[in-house]
Amino acid sequence: MELPPSLRLSFENEPSWADRDFISESLGHYNAPFLGDPPYSYFGLFVRDEAGAIRAGLIANCYAGWLFINLLWVHETLRRGGIGSGLIAEAERHAREFGCHSAWVDTFSFQAPEFYPRFGYREFARLDYPPGHHRIFFRKPLSAG
Repeated sequence: MELPPSLRLSFENEPSWADRDFISESLGHYNAPFLGDPPYSYFGLFVRDEAGAIRAGLIANCYAGWLFINLLWVHETLRRGGIGSGLIAEAERHAREFGCHSAWVDTFSFQAPEFYPRFGYREFARLDYPPGHHRIFFRKPLSAG
């Protein structure tokens, strides 16, 4: 890559959240004229014990009419008790209130590919990644429109 003399390329392991936010905000400014400058909601839902330790959680964002569930985790001693289902339902409730029409999520074949279809999510893509496994992408309409 040919750069102007005043610039340099740097490869940085573990980039800071501030640098990540800078790139995200800059891309958002570029996207705004094309997307009508939609509102953005980045949120977390957490289940904490009495000491405040996280026992389950979901990290997601709403943008341009879509809910993206980025991370969902439930401590192994609490799995199969409805906590994950409750976190999904709460994220979808927030997304509907925020104006989202659809949701998407991805998971690995060794995680929970059977979990999301129980809530109306349908597979729309699959990658052979990581080696010996799959990354599976699901989507769901949130409104009847």
